[in-house]
Amino acid sequence: MSSLRPRHEDPPVLEEWYRRHLAPGIHDISSSGVHPYSFAEIRELCGIRAEDLDAIVMDDSVSQGGAGVRQAIADRYAAGDADRVLVTHGSSEAIALTLHALLRPGDRVVVQEGVYHSLAHYPRAAGCEIAELPAAAVREGEIDPGALERLVTPGTRAVIVNFPHNPSGATLSPQGLEKLTEHVEAAGATLVWDAATAEITHRWEALPTPGPTGGNTVSYGTFSKTFGLPGLRVGWAVAPPELIRASFPLRDRTTLFLSPLVELIAERAMRHADRLIGARAAEARRNLARLTDWAAAHADLVHWTPPEGGVCALPVFRKLADADAPPEAVERFCLELLDRHRTLLVPGTAFGAPHGARLGFGGPEESFRAGLAGLSAFLREHATTGAVR
Repeated sequence: MSSLRPRHEDPPVLEEWYRRHLAPGIHDISSSGVHPYSFAEIRELCGIRAEDLDAIVMDDSVSQGGAGVRQAIADRYAAGDADRVLVTHGSSEAIALTLHALLRPGDRVVVQEGVYHSLAHYPRAAGCEIAELPAAAVREGEIDPGALERLVTPGTRAVIVNFPHNPSGATLSPQGLEKLTEHVEAAGATLVWDAATAEITHRWEALPTPGPTGGNTVSYGTFSKTFGLPGLRVGWAVAPPELIRASFPLRDRTTLFLSPLVELIAERAMRHADRLIGARAAEARRNLARLTDWAAAHADLVHWTPPEGGVCALPVFRKLADADAPPEAVERFCLELLDRHRTLLVPGTAFGAPHGARLGFGGPEESFRAGLAGLSAFLREHATTGAVR
């Protein structure tokens, strides 16, 4: 009899959905990032020569990240202070390392509703007392002052938010960010700020990284969303140096560091960020204009709030909402859409939204148009069927 008894834990809905259903030959209009560049495109756009790659020595790097890539990130997001930068395997590792170092059992932590699953998982795993900041509290670029007063009280350890929000696209104005920062600081809490799609906005100017030169702020970034480099698997945290140092024991016992080959590509990509992001942001805005027209034409079937930032939205399907359908209904809806029209959405159950789905508009324009056409056809078919199952 085998002695293998692994601990059972359900995987995040989002990752399991992609593991099961993302495949070649489908119209993926589900992503929260822009569509990826090829390495040939990256070499050209970022000036990476064959001799640059040949010169790399395949040696160890260091736990905090190599000096070159850290400085490149610091120059853009941390006022040039590389000591405040931690470079990781995607922002998911940055989240894991810093929250592991920051949080303790019993800490009071405020977590925004519907955030990326890792941001909510680690406070729960640490045994924290969690208070949820409702999505409805974010209005017109600010967080409702009453909600902040009620939730972010003295003694709160951390406030964890994501702007622009994935998947709704809601974000803060610069004034809204200033008010949030001031309130969190007054409460003596740490602001934990996930800025994965901060570089692409549609209403206000792009928000700066909070606390780049000091203060109790942890900010996350990634090459996966607005840079078009999800396969590079590089992210970062901008944080107080003492918190970064506190993450080393866990990292030194797990992933250690990045490859110097990956670090060189990441450094060059960061130095050419405007070029990489600019082209994809322009494409996403064209897709958003198309999506806005599409939503108006399907207003009898879909309700949505136009995104203020990022490259995804959270439309609600009226038939499911009107019937107050159970969460599994939207998953069946998305599976039937995929089966009939080869079009992929992520069900809102991945984000605590049982009647909607994440719809991404950062992909190639031709594929995006095809995906919307498939969704249109399916919605009309679905509207004529019987009761929601």
